[in-house]
Amino acid sequence: MENEITVNGETYIRKTHETADSDYVIVRTESAGVHAGYLVSRNGSEAELSNARRIWKWSGAASLSQLAGAGTSDPGGCKFPAAIDKITVLGVIEVIPCTETAKNLIMGVDSWVQ
Repeated sequence: MENEITVNGETYIRKTHETADSDYVIVRTESAGVHAGYLVSRNGSEAELSNARRIWKWSGAASLSQLAGAGTSDPGGCKFPAAIDKITVLGVIEVIPCTETAKNLIMGVDSWVQ
């Protein structure tokens, strides 16, 4: 691949630019819930996200598709824990690209803690 380089036998993949609309996605899984973050890689039903937040509960959008397109109109009603550096999720059944607006609104929701 043109985005890979090998140094001393170790292969590195070029990090994607994290401001492109299509790189920030919402991923729905069979049993691991819903996550939003930058899509690092996808292999079948496995996806790796960076700067990822679990979408525990959302409000202000009728569906995940609306959340990915318009964001939330009710950030105070959302429960999104703090972002983590990296997560690999299995059982991916849906990957929805987010608009820049939706990304900013999702990232702007206060971190939910209990």
